[in-house]
Amino acid sequence: FPPAVFPLSCVVQSYSWGKVGLESEVAKLLASSDPLVQIQPDRPYAELWMGAHPRGDAIIRDNRIPQKTLGQWIADNPACLGAKVKDTFQGRLPFLFKVLSVNTALSIQAHPNKELAAKLHAQFPEHYPDANHKPEMAIALTPFEGLCGFRPVEEIVSFLQSVPELRALIGEVAVEQLERSGSDDPRGVSAALRVCFTRLMKSEKKFFVDQLNMLVKRISQEAAEGKDTSGSNGDLLLRLHSQYPGDIGCFTIYFLNLVRLEPGEAMFLGANEPHAYLHGDCVECMACSDNTVRAGLTPKFIDVLTLCEMLNYTPAPSSSKIFPAAQSQLDPSIYLYDPPVPDFAIMRIEILPSIKLYLVSAVDSASILLVIQGTAVGTSTAAASEMTLRRGSVLFISANESISLHLSSPDGMLLFRACCLL
Repeated sequence: FPPAVFPLSCVVQSYSWGKVGLESEVAKLLASSDPLVQIQPDRPYAELWMGAHPRGDAIIRDNRIPQKTLGQWIADNPACLGAKVKDTFQGRLPFLFKVLSVNTALSIQAHPNKELAAKLHAQFPEHYPDANHKPEMAIALTPFEGLCGFRPVEEIVSFLQSVPELRALIGEVAVEQLERSGSDDPRGVSAALRVCFTRLMKSEKKFFVDQLNMLVKRISQEAAEGKDTSGSNGDLLLRLHSQYPGDIGCFTIYFLNLVRLEPGEAMFLGANEPHAYLHGDCVECMACSDNTVRAGLTPKFIDVLTLCEMLNYTPAPSSSKIFPAAQSQLDPSIYLYDPPVPDFAIMRIEILPSIKLYLVSAVDSASILLVIQGTAVGTSTAAASEMTLRRGSVLFISANESISLHLSSPDGMLLFRACCLL
């Protein structure tokens, strides 16, 4: 039998928004997993891709395996996915697991549902590289901030009343329609919200740059005088404007919730949910796709019309965006994040210091295991030899295989495991 459990060496993406050098969790994980890696102090280490995506296929670290990458290995050994996963997802690993280290904001974006993804891919393959949907989930490793989903209408209306520059961009008629829309008519509220947000996003470049500059100047003066600018979301406005001066995305902070996650807290981003990560480190899992519709806080291709058409305009408080983890009844070390999509689920495994031997149990799906804290020696009947696990180690585990961890660290372990629970 070829080994069915093996270590991976994963691809780093150096996007410009990433944290730099050893400030980045991605860089720290790399450095501790492989002492030979040279971390460059001025390079952004934005994302670590753990999976078989063609733009970041993980390399197999086991010289008894002839295949070089995980993608090649799965193509040659599709049974490793598990029978159900293999049939449902046409012999491909259905998820991409990542670590993100965010220093400056990512673009305002949303991911299309399957139907829209197929249409966009057919029409504009250069911008929308595949026909899949891309739900995703982020779990904080350090305090993490992002914009996610539309705020409750009361909050948006309050900003429209205290930020005249925003009101001017949207126009009085649209603003009044939102102010008058009642909570007894959710479809009316969503329709009014769609009109307001679309008018903002499609406003004339020169006009919005002038309004934004006026707003930034006003807030800066108020802040300098020691005034409270929270009614205009001043701190966040100045921060985003310093990162992306003159970008329409700066105004979206008045429409979208600011969500703050503590380590271990998660947010799930379903299709058509507007979002932008702002700062912090997280693990992220998503359906295996690259489809992103962008509309601001970015130098990349933006597609405002498509974005404004597709968004989910249902207002909800930021607290509702935090996705709960369920502690396992069978194994109290496991907290399961199981989103309402079939493509992936994530387990957070917290092994207490008192536990010296822990079984990573078999599931009926291929899975990827990431070590965030602690050290152990792993043994498996499906592995060629014992494996040393330390911070930053990544293992591929074929369906229905288990691993025994012999813990050697005094303070337990923290692991994340991505899999597909059909």
